[in-house]
Amino acid sequence: MHSDGYSGYEKVENVIRCCCWAHIRRHFVDAIPDLKNKDAPKSNAEIGRDYCNQLFEIEKTLEDLTPEKRKEECLRLEKPVPEAFWSWLENLSPMGGSALAKAKTYALNQKPYMENYLLDGRCSISNNIAENSIRPFCVGRKNWLFSDTPKGADASAIVYSLVEKTKANNLNVYAYLNYLLLYMPDMDYRNYPEVMEDMMPWSERVQQECKK
Repeated sequence: MHSDGYSGYEKVENVIRCCCWAHIRRHFVDAIPDLKNKDAPKSNAEIGRDYCNQLFEIEKTLEDLTPEKRKEECLRLEKPVPEAFWSWLENLSPMGGSALAKAKTYALNQKPYMENYLLDGRCSISNNIAENSIRPFCVGRKNWLFSDTPKGADASAIVYSLVEKTKANNLNVYAYLNYLLLYMPDMDYRNYPEVMEDMMPWSERVQQECKK
């Protein structure tokens, strides 16, 4: 499960969390001094940022590989980078309360989850895709201010999740929602939840009928 560092995700059972290197990078970027002389040596915040940049640069070269080959190359090319990063970070002594100290604390708190993406070639080093998917909901929320009831908020979240999941699987959104409304009322999915597998956007039948 790709996520940010929110501790609530630790309550989700039977998943392996893959936390986000983009979030770690952001903390180091925020700690870079504003008035740094361009000829001065790199600050520790810039060094931390550059470790993250190394991973993202390697990732760009692996985009077209199969998951199996990508896992192999990640282990070969990327695994040494976090190892060097953690070693460097543990020897870093920033001033208490500083932005750099917060970056260090955040990174060390997330350390147990940061290399889990190496376990599966389908995984990513960030949860940017997930965040980009929920952005329309967050932007819209600024327009409608709030939901009138908790049930309304749940309904909005469900519909947005369906729409973004549909787009992620390259389906026509209208066709897929129409498909669900057409077939689900006749399905006894409460007693037989396994029948819902045929309703998933990645199922072969749905892909045939609702593909863009």
